[in-house]
Amino acid sequence: MKPTPTRRKSPRQSPPRRPTTRHPLTLHITTAVSAPSAILPFLRRNLRSAHKLLKSPITELSIALVGDSHMSDLHQRYLSIPCPTDVLTFELAHDKRHRPTSGEVVVCLPYARRSVALNRLPLRVEVLLYCLHGMLHLSGHDDRRPRDYKLMHAAEDDILTRLGLPAAFAAGNRVSS
Repeated sequence: MKPTPTRRKSPRQSPPRRPTTRHPLTLHITTAVSAPSAILPFLRRNLRSAHKLLKSPITELSIALVGDSHMSDLHQRYLSIPCPTDVLTFELAHDKRHRPTSGEVVVCLPYARRSVALNRLPLRVEVLLYCLHGMLHLSGHDDRRPRDYKLMHAAEDDILTRLGLPAAFAAGNRVSS
């Protein structure tokens, strides 16, 4: 009697890897003021990477780079403060759990330019910092209480350093503007 050949078991294949984020990001960047040409691809690349790090439910993000006048108008309209600010964040759509899935982050480019003169970051990193601040708000972070303010700045520094960029708040790198 001939022995029956045994079938070799094939090595077990692992399931396909899931992407690090469950929600791909559609990103729109508009400029209402003159911006250095290299800043837009820098923002696109780093905001997409930051989105993956955050594992945020945001699926659509609009970044608007505006001037002092436009930012002052928005600041007055929504917060009753008649002067420009660095960044404003607006939730545009929500999922069934009431988490933002779409938002707009409005960044005042002249404000960022003035901050660069006081702080130790290049303009493109300063603008990215403001965009990250807005993304964190859209992802559920708050900075109204002192403890939350510190936690949010720590999260911003963590993201910046994980992106290979300098931290903004560590070791007193910033001057209040």
